Amino acid sequence: MFIVGKDSSKDTRGSVWQRTLKSAIGCTGIGLHCGMRISMTLHPADSDTGIVFRRTDIAAKGAVIPALWSHVVDTRLCTVIGNEDRVVVGTVEHLLAAFAGIGIDNAVVEINGPEVPAMDGSAAPFVFLMECAGIYEQNARRRGLRVHKRVQVRDGNKSAALYPTGGGFSVGCEISFPSRVVARQSYGVTITPPVFTAEISRARTFGFLEEVAQMQSAGLARGGALDNAIVISGDRILNEEGLRFEDEFVRHKILDAIGDLYLAGRPLMGHFHGYCSGHALNNRLLRTVLADAQAWSEEEVAAADFVPFRHWAEERVLSA
Repeated sequence: MFIVGKDSSKDTRGSVWQRTLKSAIGCTGIGLHCGMRISMTLHPADSDTGIVFRRTDIAAKGAVIPALWSHVVDTRLCTVIGNEDRVVVGTVEHLLAAFAGIGIDNAVVEINGPEVPAMDGSAAPFVFLMECAGIYEQNARRRGLRVHKRVQVRDGNKSAALYPTGGGFSVGCEISFPSRVVARQSYGVTITPPVFTAEISRARTFGFLEEVAQMQSAGLARGGALDNAIVISGDRILNEEGLRFEDEFVRHKILDAIGDLYLAGRPLMGHFHGYCSGHALNNRLLRTVLADAQAWSEEEVAAADFVPFRHWAEERVLSA
């Protein structure tokens, strides 16, 4: 079993319970942009804690950073959160996507550097860590943010929007790049834990070799390598193993959007659509929605809104 604790199926109201990790678990890896070797440990947390980062290399109260939209301080190629003491943690979106994708509400992330380890450039290693730690249902009902009206933000021809739906959370993205390797791609999916694990979590971040020098001069991509990113040169993919999905690029954009939107501090109930959107536009969309009291409400999540966590391999066995 992957879940221990309260059995939500016995609740006649169909409530969904908050979840945390059953035990602590850690990993070590290279920061994609800082290039430093970083250790990170995921810890269980009490109900209503949310996702909180704690810098263990900084011995002060200012080492704590809540994973919230209001704490986003930079969106160049990744999402960086910080606090009033100017303590930051970067590239949080892949880890947050894993928390969101498999339904973890509460956790403390202890990290001894300024960036989440890149691992293989996707969210799959973090999903694996959480599965190994186990999922624990807590004695508190899960609450989410339901979208009530269409809200859209634009930056030139780029756009990001949230729409109301009957329930649950779905994401659609479209991208367009000059390189024929990427070209135009679109993909859409309703996010449940099995779907996220199988279809989204393994999609890796990507970049263009021609832009590496420019990024490094800006203090970015110092830890980028073929084992933690897809690297494109002209119309060629340099990674020997090739792609995990034919449309891995747009699937990774969906992964990024899921992580960026989990900075709402609650699971979303609505549909996101992004056209060539990125971290900056995703965060601006959250700020715009949450600033409009008519656009959303906080509600208790029902079983019909979010499917309880079950590993996708187990799902296939049970449905066979």
